[in-house]
Amino acid sequence: MAQHFSLAACDVVGFDLDHTLCCYNLPESARLIYNSFAQFLVKEKGYDKGLLMVTPEDWDFCCKGLALDLEDGNFIKLADNGTVLRASHGTKMLSAEALAEEFGRKEWKHFMPDTGMAFRSGKYYFYDNYFDLPGALLCARVVDALTKQNSGQKPFDFWKDIVAGIQHNYKMSAFKENCGIYFPEIKRDPGKYVHTCPESVKKWLRQLKNAGKILMLITSSHSDYCRLLCEYILGNDFEDLFDIVITNALKPGFFSHLPSQRPFRTLENDEEREALPSLDKPGWYSQGNAVHLYELLKKMTGKPEPKVVYFGDSMHSDIYPACHYSNWETVLILEELRGDKDGKLEESEPEEKKGKYEGSKAKPLNTSSKKWGSFFIDSVSGLENTEDSLVYTWSCKRISAYSTIAIPSIEAIAELPLDYKFTRFSSNNSKTAGYYPNPPLILSNAGKLTAK
Repeated sequence: MAQHFSLAACDVVGFDLDHTLCCYNLPESARLIYNSFAQFLVKEKGYDKGLLMVTPEDWDFCCKGLALDLEDGNFIKLADNGTVLRASHGTKMLSAEALAEEFGRKEWKHFMPDTGMAFRSGKYYFYDNYFDLPGALLCARVVDALTKQNSGQKPFDFWKDIVAGIQHNYKMSAFKENCGIYFPEIKRDPGKYVHTCPESVKKWLRQLKNAGKILMLITSSHSDYCRLLCEYILGNDFEDLFDIVITNALKPGFFSHLPSQRPFRTLENDEEREALPSLDKPGWYSQGNAVHLYELLKKMTGKPEPKVVYFGDSMHSDIYPACHYSNWETVLILEELRGDKDGKLEESEPEEKKGKYEGSKAKPLNTSSKKWGSFFIDSVSGLENTEDSLVYTWSCKRISAYSTIAIPSIEAIAELPLDYKFTRFSSNNSKTAGYYPNPPLILSNAGKLTAK
């Protein structure tokens, strides 16, 4: 494969919406998501009212890449070889001694050496994006409460209530019916929770369009929520930018399912209608599959193998499936590249636009957690923090395995020429080459790590 990647060489440019084209005000959106679940658990399921109170310090628990063991209530951070680097029971971190006793140096019981290990199963759940992450804090606090209440009895059985909370707040009809807390609040004040697209990004989208690229929006959000966000961040004429809009895409199944399992559907007044045997023309659709989409792209480009690049923030829903199943180029939006600068937040928004908590400020979700350490690397427990004891995290390994490049935001590349040559991760099997504009400082400072 070529060492460099260029947008100019792509025929089709696709985008996820949430946390990709649409950037959220993370402190405010995280609190809203947390509250949407906590209120449901307390009011509808009888959970402890203490769940409703969150201090700024509590948010330090949130770290992308954690897995929750649904049976024993443990959260774990994995090394690239599947061993457990750090763990907590609920919010209580395990000591080095307890970690060694519980997990040793063995692979985690659910780990599969193939980095394509599922992110979701009946036994565990990986927290992979900023919609998920407030749920990690909530579930950890639920485990704390149940542990205290039940004297540590296992297995835990709260996950069904979390799933019910998802259904209540985020089901397809929730936006229209004003169910739950999340959608009514976003409708009331979108500017509190999302940032409008910078002019440089809008200009860049038009530049891609003018260069003859086919532009696609593929989001698992429903059509009504997608329209609200896009009108707010891009303007009322946003549909003119995209040749194809696919909502309720149900990723990652959009990429992994057969066409017969997940046909495209037409939309009428935001209601899904007839299933389509194939996709014959550009437009706005619901659900669907990458196979039928690619057939349409062949027709639209007149090429037998049009080259597609897809931008997304979720390894689970966007990057891994688009790369693995569809063989698309993938650009990972990784906000940790803004935040993981030796634990200091790289300012990305003017102060007056930042969401604030009353009193002391909460840790932004894209910065390193004191409890969990860096998203990218960690030291092996029990050893001195010397160079040879540092290992890549499982999350970091997946970035270099499945992303063409990783960037902090679309804005970071919007003013580059379309023929700019990015260095791929795959060049020389590098773990750091694909980060633009620079690798995380913590990786650069770590020097050469022992490959696992």
